Amino acid sequence: MNHSVGRYVFGLATIASGICICVWHQISNLTQTETIFVVNHAVLAYAAGAIEILGGAALLWPGTARGGAIALGALYLLFALLGVPGIAAHPSVYNGYGNFFELLSFVAAALILYAASGPASPRATSFARIGYYAFGLCVLSFGLEQLFYLAETATLVPKWIPPGQMFWAIATTAAFVLAAIALFTRLLARLAAQLTALMVAGFGAIVWVPIILADSHTYFNWSETTETFAIAGTALIVAEYLRQARPSPRR
Repeated sequence: MNHSVGRYVFGLATIASGICICVWHQISNLTQTETIFVVNHAVLAYAAGAIEILGGAALLWPGTARGGAIALGALYLLFALLGVPGIAAHPSVYNGYGNFFELLSFVAAALILYAASGPASPRATSFARIGYYAFGLCVLSFGLEQLFYLAETATLVPKWIPPGQMFWAIATTAAFVLAAIALFTRLLARLAAQLTALMVAGFGAIVWVPIILADSHTYFNWSETTETFAIAGTALIVAEYLRQARPSPRR
C-alpha cells in the first residue's frame, strides 16, 4: 500500500483529530467514559493528540507507516477498551457500543496498514484478516446505531435533499447492513467497501462540513467530521486490502 489513497485519507484525518484535541483539550471523540486517569486531563489530551498527529504523519510515508500504525492502533484500542465499563454499566444503551465500534474500526485500519507496511508473513496475514473482519463488525454496528437512533439520524440529513430526511436515514442504514453482509460473505466485498467509503465521505462533505461552516467553534462538530473521514479512509484501506489479496489470474 505504498500509494494507498485510504492510508493518506486516514492519516490526514487522524492528524486533524489530534490538532482538534490539542486545541480544545478534549478527547470525547476517543472516549465517552468518565474514567478517572492518574494524570491531568489536559496532559492526557495533549498526549493523545500528539500520538494522533505524529502517528498520522508517519502513515503518510511508506518508510514510517508501520510505526504510525502501531502507535495509532494502540491508542485507539486503549480508548475502545476504556469504554467497556460504560457498556457493562448500561448494556441497553447502544451509544456505548457505537462508540466502541467506531474506535475499533480505526484499530482495524491500523492492523491492515501494519500488515501491508512490512514484509509478507503468516503473522502479517493474520493481522490483516483480523482487521478486515473487525471492520465488517464495525460496519454492521454503524447500521445498527443508525437503526436505533433513526430519528436522530434523519435530522442530520439536509432538508434540501429529495425525497426526504427519513428516506435517506433508512437507505443509508440498509446500505451499512448490506455492506456488512458483503464483507462477511466476500460477495462483492471490495465494491461494498468502496461504496461504504463513498457514502461515509458523502456524510462528511454534505452533513458535517456545512455544520462546521455554520459553527466552527464547537469541538463536537470538528471531532465528528474528522472521525467521519477517518472511517471513510478505513473503508478505502479495506478495499485496497481486498484488491491486493485477490489471487492473480492464471496465465
